[in-house]
Amino acid sequence: IVMDFKHPDGHTVAILLPRCSLLVMTGESRYLWTHGITPRKYDVIQASELGHRVRTITADVGDLTLNRRETRTSFTFRKVRRTPCNCIYPSVCDSQKGQQRPVQPSFPQNEMEASKLEQEYVHKVYEEIATHFSSTRHSPWPQIVEFLRSLPRGSIVADIGCGNGKYLGINEDLYMVGCDRSKNLVDICGEKHFQAFVCDALSVPIRSGSCDACISIAVIHHFSTAERRLATIRELARLLRPGGTALIYVWAMEQEYKNQKSKYLKEKNGNKNKDKEMNTGTAQRPLSDQGSDNSSQDSAWSDQLLNDLKDENCGAKPVADFRLPVHTNRTSFHAQDLLVPWHLRGGTKKKEESVGTVLVPSGSKESQELSPVFHRYYHVFCEGELEAVCRSLDCVRVQKSYYDQGNWCVILEKL
Repeated sequence: IVMDFKHPDGHTVAILLPRCSLLVMTGESRYLWTHGITPRKYDVIQASELGHRVRTITADVGDLTLNRRETRTSFTFRKVRRTPCNCIYPSVCDSQKGQQRPVQPSFPQNEMEASKLEQEYVHKVYEEIATHFSSTRHSPWPQIVEFLRSLPRGSIVADIGCGNGKYLGINEDLYMVGCDRSKNLVDICGEKHFQAFVCDALSVPIRSGSCDACISIAVIHHFSTAERRLATIRELARLLRPGGTALIYVWAMEQEYKNQKSKYLKEKNGNKNKDKEMNTGTAQRPLSDQGSDNSSQDSAWSDQLLNDLKDENCGAKPVADFRLPVHTNRTSFHAQDLLVPWHLRGGTKKKEESVGTVLVPSGSKESQELSPVFHRYYHVFCEGELEAVCRSLDCVRVQKSYYDQGNWCVILEKL
C-alpha cells in the first residue's frame, strides 16, 4: 500500500509499504512530517519494486503501474509523552504550542521591517541556493529574447537583477552589463565572462540617462512594500536616456489565464528535478484516513488573507500583524504576499538536524537526507497592477502590457 507524507511547507512524498514491512520513524520524520493512507481502490507504484522493499515512488513513468488494494491490516505503535517536551519542532509540538513565536514572519509595517524581511527571505536565500538556482535557469524566455534582439546594434543595456546572466549573452551586438544583489550569482556571471557587479536594485551605481534599454526579469516581486516596488521602477527609469525602453517581468497571481494553465502549474506532475528534490521522509503525526491532502493551516491563512485583502482591482492592502502564508509549490496562489519554498538539491544538513531512517524486514537500511528548504518572499501581481504602478510615474509611458506564461509584463519608454 502507498502511504503519503507531508512536510509543513507543503512538500509531499509517497512511500510504498510492502506486505509484512516495518516502518520505524525517527528524528524529523517522526516529529515534523505528517502521514496518512488516502482512501482509494488503486495505488500508483513502481512495478519493479512491487512487494520487494520500502521505497519512494518516483516519476519514472515507464516503471509505474496500478496496484489494486485488498484487505489492509496495520498496527501502529506510539510512545506517549506525559511530561513537557523541549524538542526542536515547536510548530508541531503539542507541549510547546502557544509558547513559541510563529515561524512565518509578519508582513512588514515600515521601511526597516521591509528591509529586514527582504534580507532574511530574499538576499540570504539566494546566496545559499545560487548554484542550484543557476542550474535551473538556462532556457531564455522567447519574448525577452525578442525584445533584446530588436534593439539597435551598439545599444547599452543594463540587466537589473541579472541572476546567473541568462540574458547577458543573448545579443552580441549589444553592450550589456548586469547587476544582482547576490554575490554568488554575480560570481557565476563572471565564470561565464559576462560583465556584472553586486548592487541593490533600489540604488544602481550607473549614471542617470546612460542606458538605451534596461530589463528587470523576476526581480520586483521580491520587494515587500508597494513603495519599494515603485522605487525600483523609478530607478529603472532613471537609468534610461529619453526614448529608452525597459522590459519588466513579475510573477502573476493568475496562473490560469484565458483558460490556459501556466507552465508553472503544468509542471506539477512532470518536473523530474522537483521529484529528485523530494528525497524521502517518514512521519509521526497521524492523518486520518480521509487523506493527507486536506486543507492545512497554511491554506486557511491564505484564504483568510485573500478575503481580507482583495478589493475590486484584486490589489492587496497590508493588514497589521498578519503572518505570511507558505505557498504549496506548483499550485495556484491564494494570497499576494507569501513565502515560496525552495528545496535545495544536493545540500547538506547540519549535524544537529536529525533526519528520518526507514528500516525494512530484510535487515537492509536506507538513510536519505531531506533537502534543506529555504523560503523566498514574493508579492505576486494581479492583472493590471504592474501597469498601474508604472503609469503612476510621470517620466515614462507604457508602450505595451501583456501576460507571458504566468508573468505580467510591461515595456516602458522614458519620456
